[in-house]
Amino acid sequence: MKSDASSIAAHVRSLRRRENMSQAQLAERLGISSSYLNLIEHNRRPLSASLLIKLAEIFRLDLRAFSPETDARLAADLLEVFGDAVFDAHDITTGEVRDMVVHSPAIARAVVMLYQAYRAAQESADTLAMKLSEGEDVSGIERTRLPTEEVNDLIQRHGNYFGELEEGAAVVWQRAGLTLADVYEGLVRSLKDEGVDVRIETVGAMRGALRRFDPDRRVLTLSEALRRGSRNFQLAHQLGLLTQRPVFDRIARDSLLNGEAESMARVALANYFAAAVLMPYEPFLQAARSERYDIEVLGHRFRTSYEQVCHRLTTLRRPGAEGVPFHLVRVDVAGNISKRFSATGFRFARFSGACPRWNVFEAFLTPGMIRTQLSEMHDGARFFWVARTIRKHVGGHRSPHTVFAVGIGCDVRNARELVYADGVDLDSREAAVPVGVTCRLCDRMDCEQRAFPPLQHPLKIDEHVRGVSFYAPVPR
Repeated sequence: MKSDASSIAAHVRSLRRRENMSQAQLAERLGISSSYLNLIEHNRRPLSASLLIKLAEIFRLDLRAFSPETDARLAADLLEVFGDAVFDAHDITTGEVRDMVVHSPAIARAVVMLYQAYRAAQESADTLAMKLSEGEDVSGIERTRLPTEEVNDLIQRHGNYFGELEEGAAVVWQRAGLTLADVYEGLVRSLKDEGVDVRIETVGAMRGALRRFDPDRRVLTLSEALRRGSRNFQLAHQLGLLTQRPVFDRIARDSLLNGEAESMARVALANYFAAAVLMPYEPFLQAARSERYDIEVLGHRFRTSYEQVCHRLTTLRRPGAEGVPFHLVRVDVAGNISKRFSATGFRFARFSGACPRWNVFEAFLTPGMIRTQLSEMHDGARFFWVARTIRKHVGGHRSPHTVFAVGIGCDVRNARELVYADGVDLDSREAAVPVGVTCRLCDRMDCEQRAFPPLQHPLKIDEHVRGVSFYAPVPR
């Protein structure tokens, strides 16, 4: 990636051109000379903090738009896009992709969005063909970007930290006089103050639902299948929907979400609020540090599940009071990624299969047991992973048992703060497992688990020689 300074200079030039502004016009609004702006755009003068703020105001941008981390994430997404086999006939290099991100970020984002629409249309066409072949109804087939992707992008842009929701959760604790031993009763009282009655119903009466709210009768019904911690979470979730709706709407509106994505964002934000209520920021951060991020101990103390604790650990990003920066991923046994977030710079595949060498996949081999891994990406970045399976089961004998694996990790430089790293030689390069984002973006040709040829190397097949994988070249 180009230097941070050249990236910012290119951003300024791109934004000005997007708005059809001359250098003289932008310079006048910034209160500087045209010649000075010209020097900034050509990376010959630094962009001061005051000018950066003015630019954000003029172009109505979040300051995070100028972050080099934003460029790196966009470059990773674009590399994965061009890793699709549909581009095999085009000689697109990594350098060209990175130049596009630096010099034409708007076009780069447009390409990513276009590819997302292409993938969604392709999946819809496949679904349509299947339904037609089976004589099923084909109404309601969507050909737009997936709402889940829009919400994931929203959370990533905010760094998975929402200060207003943290403040709202703190107000709940103060007004309801909550304690860790009295969370359930305190949340019931808080809902009562909002005019809502809470009832527990049988599994049969809930007809498959875990939580059901009747806005007309102001009755919240929870399933008897929910355990204590899950009941508390659902109570806090509903309280968030009732008391934090203006905040949810503002965040969704500022992120330009609409339709299903907006509704899904409110659910995700209500989940965030619920976690902030059950695991209040300061006490949880203090406990995490003192217990060295022992996920199971934290779950016992705050009466929350393993997955809920992992999620909460990724939200400890308050300026001046940060926890260890974590990335998190949840996968099923088929390799589908249903949740992902990264505060570490770790890249997740968005459009293709993930690397099978992650220990999050190995976790399925030892259900319920913690698996740790020291991994090294092809660019030399090293991470420490903790993974474990979780089982979701609500209902009776006939209800399905769903198994996921949750992986949470950090940069190796922070790994010693975790109890799980005790006894691991974090300085050993030999102990690190070579891991990639996805086969198309990984240039390790000697990987025995490679499923596709890499984007960086032309495909060369020698029918007379077999290496560790079909795509691994072997000298003759």
